[in-house]
Amino acid sequence: MTETVRVAVPRKGRPLEAVLERFAAVAGATDLADDVSSTLRYEKAITKGEAEADRDVYKRLAAYSDLSDPTRPEYTLLRDDREGMPRRIVFDSATVVAEGKTVELVGREEPFRALRTHEFGLGFDSADLVLEEVVTLGEEGLGSLADVNARIDPRDTDVRVVSGLGDTVYHTLLATPGTVPPGTELDRAFVSGYTGPLCISPRYERLVEAVLGTRALDDVTFVYPDPGTEEEAAIADAGLGVYLTMTGSTARDHGLVVGENLFPSETVLMENADETGAAAEQLRAELIGADLETAIRP
Repeated sequence: MTETVRVAVPRKGRPLEAVLERFAAVAGATDLADDVSSTLRYEKAITKGEAEADRDVYKRLAAYSDLSDPTRPEYTLLRDDREGMPRRIVFDSATVVAEGKTVELVGREEPFRALRTHEFGLGFDSADLVLEEVVTLGEEGLGSLADVNARIDPRDTDVRVVSGLGDTVYHTLLATPGTVPPGTELDRAFVSGYTGPLCISPRYERLVEAVLGTRALDDVTFVYPDPGTEEEAAIADAGLGVYLTMTGSTARDHGLVVGENLFPSETVLMENADETGAAAEQLRAELIGADLETAIRP
């Protein structure tokens, strides 16, 4: 009997789409990727009030999850954290055949933690969560995904980052023109010599400490956006900050200078080697094949 490889994946959003695109590339699962992505984008629009549903959530869920057809994806309901906590349809599971192996993609709210507790050998999650949870802080900062594994204490977790999927936005330095003297680069070296407030999202405090390094933050005070305030506007008030950017256009609309891209916020393939057998190892190799991303793990 062919061994089934179970892989933990996000339930929604950009990270899940990146995973599905990777399986479309290595296993030809294009129809699955298109089906799940379009369904979840529609459901997100309903949850945000940008689209009106033609039937209630339970009827939509029943229509999406056809248990009589094993090739169809399954979905489930979660409470969204928006006001009123509306029910939201999210990904639950799907089966893919990759190079003769049956791969079961299993949705988890936090796949990284599912690997940490040895529920899975392989999984995908945001690189941010790894930094927020297990990367050891040091005086020097991190410059790339390749630096992450060296900062993971093996006594803390058996999980390691294998490769990124390329769905990259960046944690980027942003500042007002008055904060950065003319002719000065807005980069890590600038932060090392800076004294004053640095505006960040509260959830990214440990991540920013890991990326910039504790030495650079000796004279820095973290401040946070008020509820309901756009991060770019809060950074403009503080003078200097770190926020996720793709093109930097929104930051420039707020009059901000876009500086160094500090660290990629990217979906990554992770492995708990204690839970991977031969089939999982083969799948890992296929997922990081030479025609795709280059592995950061030897």
